[in-house]
Amino acid sequence: MTHWNTTDLSEPSALAKDTLRVIPLGGLGEVGRNMTVFEINGQLLVVDCGVLFPEETQPGVDLILPDINHIRERLDDIVAIVLTHGHEDHIGAVPYLLKRRPDIPILGSQLTLALIEAKLQEHRIKPFTMAVREGQVERLGEFECEFVAVNHSIPDALAVFLRTKAGTVLHTGDFKMDQLPLDGRITDLRHFARLGEEGVDLFLTDSTNAEVPGFISSEKAIGPVLADVVARAKQRVIVASFSSHVHRVQQVLDAAVASGRKVVLMGRSMIRNMAIAEKLGYLDVPPNVLVDQKKVGDYRDDQIVIMCTGSQGEPMAALSRMANGDHKVQVNAGDTVILASSLIPGNENSVFRVINGLMRLGAEVVHKGNAKVHVSGHAGAGELLYCYNIVEPEYVMPVHGEIRHLIANGNLAQETGVPADHVLLAENGTVVDMHSGAAKITGQVECGFIYVDGSSVGEITDADLKDRMTLGEEGFISVITVVNRDTGKIVSGPDIHARGVAEEDTVFNEIRPRISAALEDALGESGKNHTTHQLQQIVRRTVGSWVSRKLRRKPMIVPVVVEA
Repeated sequence: MTHWNTTDLSEPSALAKDTLRVIPLGGLGEVGRNMTVFEINGQLLVVDCGVLFPEETQPGVDLILPDINHIRERLDDIVAIVLTHGHEDHIGAVPYLLKRRPDIPILGSQLTLALIEAKLQEHRIKPFTMAVREGQVERLGEFECEFVAVNHSIPDALAVFLRTKAGTVLHTGDFKMDQLPLDGRITDLRHFARLGEEGVDLFLTDSTNAEVPGFISSEKAIGPVLADVVARAKQRVIVASFSSHVHRVQQVLDAAVASGRKVVLMGRSMIRNMAIAEKLGYLDVPPNVLVDQKKVGDYRDDQIVIMCTGSQGEPMAALSRMANGDHKVQVNAGDTVILASSLIPGNENSVFRVINGLMRLGAEVVHKGNAKVHVSGHAGAGELLYCYNIVEPEYVMPVHGEIRHLIANGNLAQETGVPADHVLLAENGTVVDMHSGAAKITGQVECGFIYVDGSSVGEITDADLKDRMTLGEEGFISVITVVNRDTGKIVSGPDIHARGVAEEDTVFNEIRPRISAALEDALGESGKNHTTHQLQQIVRRTVGSWVSRKLRRKPMIVPVVVEA
């Protein structure tokens, strides 16, 4: 495999005529914020534009966006955004891109466009959209796009096949090969085979489950299990899932009807998305089964199923707040809670914290680890092998997954006969150029995290997050001293205040004389030229070394030196 080593890669050279450049700006080395930019002859095509949800090491962050700095000055060159499906990790960052250029055309399936249009409405953006279907071919400047039906954990997912002067590219998006999908819409392997016969020069394949052997179970296997859990429940049933998982909501509705229960949809995104899905015919809502959450009190506990968000342990989602006891729905002993989703890597601790909180309240928690209440929406190793044999690509670039997933996917490609030097292992920002059907890694562009923090976008840095972690884990010490530069003496202080250090302020009596001595020494004849910043650094070093040695801590130290 052509392995990444970004330290050996530099900025790529100017792009030659009729050469296709592929740059992933998110989604490689992580599960989320998927975005790939294709460029040829001065035109750009964006496939997906999603978000990544923060981990515990990113406190205060709401969302993480793809890094568009590489194309920031070239937004007018974008001919379109193609969306493969409607999950947040593929569409969530679209509003932030359109705020920079609102008239970029968006192509996607009917459901995908309905979901992104509702999201954009909240941002007061009216997009230019074109609904496409499987089998449809559209010319977008230098790019000819052909769309292929694929099965995923949301209806209406599409793969996209690009024809360019440099060669062809097949991007699967997220997909699996469920042979018994709830909506009857299978991944179109015959279409894949036709494209393979035409010739696929570069194959971008979903890697999320490349380490999972065999084939992923069918969605239909979930229905009877959910129905059984709901039927056996003595009190309320609370089901947590992604707000866009239409198939899972359908199964919960069917299970509730079978047990004579009503269903309450809870959470703004859940209510909005399911209303869209029902309107477009993707969700079959039986009559009189849905009730408003304000009327939950009108029914006995054994007559209610609550469908909410929070299956990934998100702090502000409904289920997390229920587990913490700060939601209007109180979880009681004997309630049944179903987590109908798989764990996204990085969310394990958050999810287990929610499970522990719910069980402490006396709830029975049913999840993928103890019952078959979820199947993945991503192809397993057996399915990927199947696809490689059907498509027979010249080059393979695994996408969508952590590094271990990408490597596993690359190994699968080699097993089917793809030469090792034709498997391109890339990470975010890696540049792959293709000319006359031959692809190779040619460089690396800077590609970091863009953080959404409240109303700010891109203003929070990794250094800020490090400071937040230090504050949360080690505490905070402020040192305020007033000096007279003319006399070289301390006028007032040092006043030391600590928060989160678990020590009384009197413990700092020992260090105060040392701070004074260090400052007065610096203010002596030899130190008349010390700046205020330099004096503050002297305080920081003096306090820091003492705290590290005496208290075995490394808190944030904020020294303030004021001249009288």
